[in-house]
Amino acid sequence: MRSARVALCALLVSGAVGLSPATASATSSKPSAPRSAFALSSTAFADGGVIPKVHECTSGGGSDPGKRNESPPLAWSGAPAAAKSYAIVMRDLDNSSLIHWVIYDIPAPTTSLPQNVDHAYRPSAPAGARQVYYRGSASLYGYQGPCSPSTVNIYEFVVHALNKPSLTSLNSSSSTRTAAREISAATIGSARITGES
Repeated sequence: MRSARVALCALLVSGAVGLSPATASATSSKPSAPRSAFALSSTAFADGGVIPKVHECTSGGGSDPGKRNESPPLAWSGAPAAAKSYAIVMRDLDNSSLIHWVIYDIPAPTTSLPQNVDHAYRPSAPAGARQVYYRGSASLYGYQGPCSPSTVNIYEFVVHALNKPSLTSLNSSSSTRTAAREISAATIGSARITGES
């Protein structure tokens, strides 16, 4: 009787051991959800599309009421988890990559910018952000829209995820180039879209 019990126990143990690898395999083969890629978009225009007139500059001497120099709405997703703040740099790729807009110290929880960010060093939204003074066809803080009346140029918007919460080396007198260098040095990931105007 005792030998029958021992044999039964041995059978149960070997059965459990036999099942264990299969169970472990089923658990370990569960696919993990892939992290979505860092992406930037705008509800104003599709990537590679035409930038609406409302976002064009007003400093060309024309009187088109459709041109209002309003920054476009922008939104991003899939940013690196380690991002401590964001910055956006806009360039005219067909004009020696002239920088048209730099906004930085955008708080880490932020995932979008509204249309028409204030032309101020410290805009009202997003709170805490700062903008660089644009010296060119206009003299103002923040966004300077496309200004290419006789040609169609490509404009690039890049959102940078940064490894620090604030770019403390920059101030209200910093140039767009200096700001772009500081942003590049602190970037841990970026996403872009382009538009033509």
